[in-house]
Amino acid sequence: MKIINIRRNTIIEKRYSIKMGELVTKVTYIKKYFLGLPIKTLHKYRETYYGKVKDCDDCMLFV
Repeated sequence: MKIINIRRNTIIEKRYSIKMGELVTKVTYIKKYFLGLPIKTLHKYRETYYGKVKDCDDCMLFV
């Protein structure tokens, strides 16, 4: 068993962009785990409709 793992997880979320409005997209999180418990989110990104990969900083979480 490894002490430190790095896992990738994809979740469907509602996001809000000023230019596009509300959008439902797949957001991928890359997290670091220590003994199975999440410690830190290393990176999160989303894929556009055209296949481009963008960082999630330009979109706000839509609640």
